[in-house]
Amino acid sequence: MRTMVVWCPDWSVTAAVLERADIDDPVTPGAPAAVLSANRVVVCNESARREGVRRGHRRRDAQARCPELVLLAANPDRDARWFEPVLATVEEVRPGVAPLRPGLLALPAPGRFFARRGVGGEEAAAAVLAEHLVGAGVWDCRFGAADDLYTAERAARRASPQECVAVPAGGSPEFLRGLPVDVLGDDGPQGVELADLLRRLGLALLGDLARLSGDEVSNRFGSYGRDVWRRVRGERSVVLASRTPPPELACEISFEPPLESAEAVTFSVRTTAERFIAALASRQLVATSVRIEAEFETYEASEGPSEGAGLSARTWLHPRCFTSRDLVDRVHWQLQSGLASRQVRRRGAGADRDAAPVTAPVMRVRFVPDVVEPAGDHAEGLWGGGAEEQVVRGVARVQAMIGYDAVRVPVLQGGRGAADRQALVPWGERPAGLRPLDRPWPGRIPGPAPTRVFASPLEADVVDEAETSIAVTSRGQVTGEPWRFLVRIGGRERWWPVAAWAGPWPVDESWWLGPGAGARSARFQLVGVDGRAWLLRWIEGAGWEVEAAYD
Repeated sequence: MRTMVVWCPDWSVTAAVLERADIDDPVTPGAPAAVLSANRVVVCNESARREGVRRGHRRRDAQARCPELVLLAANPDRDARWFEPVLATVEEVRPGVAPLRPGLLALPAPGRFFARRGVGGEEAAAAVLAEHLVGAGVWDCRFGAADDLYTAERAARRASPQECVAVPAGGSPEFLRGLPVDVLGDDGPQGVELADLLRRLGLALLGDLARLSGDEVSNRFGSYGRDVWRRVRGERSVVLASRTPPPELACEISFEPPLESAEAVTFSVRTTAERFIAALASRQLVATSVRIEAEFETYEASEGPSEGAGLSARTWLHPRCFTSRDLVDRVHWQLQSGLASRQVRRRGAGADRDAAPVTAPVMRVRFVPDVVEPAGDHAEGLWGGGAEEQVVRGVARVQAMIGYDAVRVPVLQGGRGAADRQALVPWGERPAGLRPLDRPWPGRIPGPAPTRVFASPLEADVVDEAETSIAVTSRGQVTGEPWRFLVRIGGRERWWPVAAWAGPWPVDESWWLGPGAGARSARFQLVGVDGRAWLLRWIEGAGWEVEAAYD
């Protein structure tokens, strides 16, 4: 059976552009764009290449060659996610698709079906696939057909957009022998290194490599060179590992007429939520992340209901796994709470974004599994659940009674001060938008961390032996040695002699925003004669305060 390969060049750029268009931040059609990782170009489109941008360029070098270059962040998950519709589109025409990587797939060549009907062979099949892919928004798709996967991929890379290069049956070795060794660069760094070595040895074509003996190739070029040598000679073929299309696990319910009350919607989705959980259980799966979509009518200011529909969409997480009751609670919170990440838009216009609660009649609710895991990983123990599971269930019941955002858990984030490093997120939610922990954070207090951080800093003062309030100069020098310090707690104040102290740890934040935008500060650790330790902060123009205590 012959093999056909579908290649979508520069897929990382294509996926990033599609994602930008989906969030109402489109890239100008035909604009030069590049995907960067670690400040280096990893993929660029044809418009960028015409301006001199190449893979491996540093960011500043690429922008120097093309100032209008659109810079996009590398995201392998995004590339795979946006390639899934391409796989589904090809599967509608020819089952048995084998995804190789985002932007490249293979399938059994469907040419014989068309040849038997007298409408052409593999070129006609490629034309049909191209028509479907263009309809799905993928304009640059190229096809190659050959006896084996390796040759079909090389043929696809030499095709024009929406065209097919078909290598005749039995002609794979001859086709490969005529290719320059530069094509090995498509295999990655290993191929680039081998191609450079072959050129320096005077071997310009793959056919020159094929004329060498196997022992010579193995000794000089290693296992990868031997593998290429065997492919060029037609001595090795790869069997396609066709994928099984994922099952359709999403469930939805439509309301006719649309329901205007969140309580009515919540009551009506119970059966659908139970069906959704049961469908997962029948496949020995549970969902730990579910996307809930609520479609509702939209209204113009003066014309009443408008054409199309709006969409409230949010991905919900669970610390263990969802039950039908959990899903119903999430639907209720999403329809009533302004904390849900929503969008009020025409269908097909963008991704999640913050918006007001849904107040229009709801026409449809849909449950889409985002992350599923084997049910055995979440099964109860032989003697029932432990204390941790009971706590999870108890917190879930409390959250269902008092609201999604009313139960929060502390998480650690990056920052300089003790209070800055704290963040509260709703229970069961994945922390997002936190400051990274792996940054240096100059001025951060070293460990151990204080045991108690005050929600509102306490008033304080620190004086030297002459009873003069201590300050910190712009060069980080202390104007005196701490002798006593004052702490005001609950309207009472008390002075403690200083037994030991450490610091300062100066911080100069937001100075670039102009006068009055930022202030210099410094932190000190002070130990009183009673043995208690405190974390104090001096602020320029404001004086001293107590941030935390080491109880």
